[in-house]
Amino acid sequence: MTTQFSGQMPTQTPKRLTRSSTDNWIGGVCGGLAEYLGWNANLVRILFVASCLLPGPQFLLYIALWIIIPKR
Repeated sequence: MTTQFSGQMPTQTPKRLTRSSTDNWIGGVCGGLAEYLGWNANLVRILFVASCLLPGPQFLLYIALWIIIPKR
C-alpha cells in the first residue's frame, strides 16, 4: 500500500486581532481580545474592570484599542 505525500503542510489563516461584532458591550475590544486569545469574554471584561482599580491609563488604552483595532 502506497500513500502519496505532496510535501505541503496544510495552511492556516493567521489569527487577526479584530473587535468583536457579536460579543460586544461597548466597543467590542474585550470580546475581540478574548476571541484572539481563546479566552472567555467575561473573564477579559472582569480583568479589565479589576485593572481599573489600579492606577494607570486603562481607559485611555481601551479607547486607543477601540480606535486602532479594526472591526470584523
